Amino acid sequence: MERLLLSPEEAGEVLNLGKSTIYDLIRLRMLTSVKIGKRRLIPSDACRELVERLVSQQEEEVSL
Repeated sequence: MERLLLSPEEAGEVLNLGKSTIYDLIRLRMLTSVKIGKRRLIPSDACRELVERLVSQQEEEVSL
């Protein structure tokens, strides 16, 4: 079964980014997260959406 929520460390592994970069993306509101208790968790779909958004932005920049 696919995990629905990832820790910042796990999201970093999925995206091949460091933990501090994940927290920066959350702070900049580029990566959606939820807080449950004291834990900050990232929906797995948010990782996919971030990548799709970044690819789309780069494709638009190239086509201009």
